[in-house]
Amino acid sequence: MTPALHVRDLMTAPALALRPLDDLTAALDLMAERHIRHIPIVDGEHDLVGLVSHRDVLRNCLTEQPDVPSFAERPLIEKLKIRDIMTVDVETAAPDTALAEAAGIMLENKFGCLPVVEGGHLVGILTESDFVRFVAGLAADAASRAVSIPASGLRR
Repeated sequence: MTPALHVRDLMTAPALALRPLDDLTAALDLMAERHIRHIPIVDGEHDLVGLVSHRDVLRNCLTEQPDVPSFAERPLIEKLKIRDIMTVDVETAAPDTALAEAAGIMLENKFGCLPVVEGGHLVGILTESDFVRFVAGLAADAASRAVSIPASGLRR
């Protein structure tokens, strides 16, 4: 029997995080540089206080304003603070949460991630990408264990 998996077995740790008073360009830059779509927001004690998703950033950027030239967007975005757009009531998981339970929460609520907290402190993040990476690893393991029969062994 396979031992039960927990959030700690798949989560990305440590999670990249920003602060509420960082400007929105910090989130844009971090997402672009690290190819991520979710950024936990923490206070000075590294306690989770919010979450910013790529969708939140896009919703609050001016890219859909045809009368604003692109060179003018960044200075305007720099005036926005993460606290102005972050989600504050964030669903979380603990490192010892069963992976199946965390997956169910994400699927049921259509969440792209769950920040992982322990005693209020951010310790990691569980994302859809973590699940895809895990399944890809399982598929690769299964493929490497598959027995192949050489064509010459298929005689009639």
